Amino acid sequence: MTPKTSESQLGGRADAQLAGLDERITGALVGAAVGDALGGPVEGYTPEQILERHAGRVHGIVGPWNGDAWRTARPIAPYHKGDGHVTDDTLMTHALVRVYAQVRDHLDAYAIADHLVPDLMTNPRWIPELEAEALPLQRVFLAEKWLVARLHYGHIDPREAGVGNIVNCGAAMYMAPVGLVNAANPAGAYTEAADVAGAHQSSYGREAAAVFATAVSAACVPGATPDSVIGACLSLAKDGTRAAIETVCEVASRYTDFESALRPLRETVAPYDTVGADYRNPSLGARRPSRLHAIEELPVALGMLVVSGGDYRHAVLGSVNYGRDCDSIATMAGALAGALGSEVPSDWSKTVAEASRLDLWEPARTLTEVTREVFARDADRRRSHERAFAQLRSPGCSD
Repeated sequence: MTPKTSESQLGGRADAQLAGLDERITGALVGAAVGDALGGPVEGYTPEQILERHAGRVHGIVGPWNGDAWRTARPIAPYHKGDGHVTDDTLMTHALVRVYAQVRDHLDAYAIADHLVPDLMTNPRWIPELEAEALPLQRVFLAEKWLVARLHYGHIDPREAGVGNIVNCGAAMYMAPVGLVNAANPAGAYTEAADVAGAHQSSYGREAAAVFATAVSAACVPGATPDSVIGACLSLAKDGTRAAIETVCEVASRYTDFESALRPLRETVAPYDTVGADYRNPSLGARRPSRLHAIEELPVALGMLVVSGGDYRHAVLGSVNYGRDCDSIATMAGALAGALGSEVPSDWSKTVAEASRLDLWEPARTLTEVTREVFARDADRRRSHERAFAQLRSPGCSD
């Protein structure tokens, strides 16, 4: 893949390189939430339908697809998607940050059972799409309700609980915090996310979660570019997920504007996607385990990152106008561009925060503090390992 990132595309490469841990974590989490909110109102539609409905491409925050009839219009009712409201992607991401705030160390599948599931079940929170305070469990999709059914009621081993769930982007969509806690350590992010996601997903859904965390971690490396992020993903991704990312990003590298890339990216990812051409009417083989297939959302998000050269606005708008599961695609693309250091438009983030009644910056402050603590623990553990290994010298070794 030919590097093509320019300073102007990444909001000033020099500024992005100077971004520290705080800025990258903030950019990733705020960027993910804003992308989610922009994608929500056009989720499930095609680029052509979006173009017709909005008399052009979406270039910012828009209202519900069905206007004031959102409360009863199917298939969206009763969710108020649009007007800057975040969806379950952000609710789950913030829930995972709260788990890190409790554990204050690396997570595993058991942390999902011990902390995330009780959070979803017992702590009412403001749900923007419901315009009410409710349990997060009452908003999340069936693939996330699976966590409660399997872990709380079924008492399944958390490491195996994801087996049997539909294979989709449910776990991947909220894995950015894992990549951030493992900032600049892509292999560590991959391993931790694969463990965490085992409680939620199997097959290529679990793999996508691990690779998305890898991408976020790689984006935090000083001097990172979209191409280096893709390289990190390809070094660790397996099976159909790897093939889809490699193929989609190769095609993406031929384009510098999302409009011309929309159809080629969809055509390229289609052979790996099990959902099929009609997003709201999935094929018979949809979302079933496979070593040959991949979720659609991650390769397309990475492709949009390549098309945009890492520019936040361009990557997110390309993801939004792609349609289909575009809130999750824009969540991922927004997290990656934000972690690279590209600025999230302040007018968007302010509107989303106000409309959703959420402090988008508090989770970032919390996760930054936890990330520094975890790194200090990791350093102590490494030093302890080094001291122990040094004592394993062969007899007669002088030093």
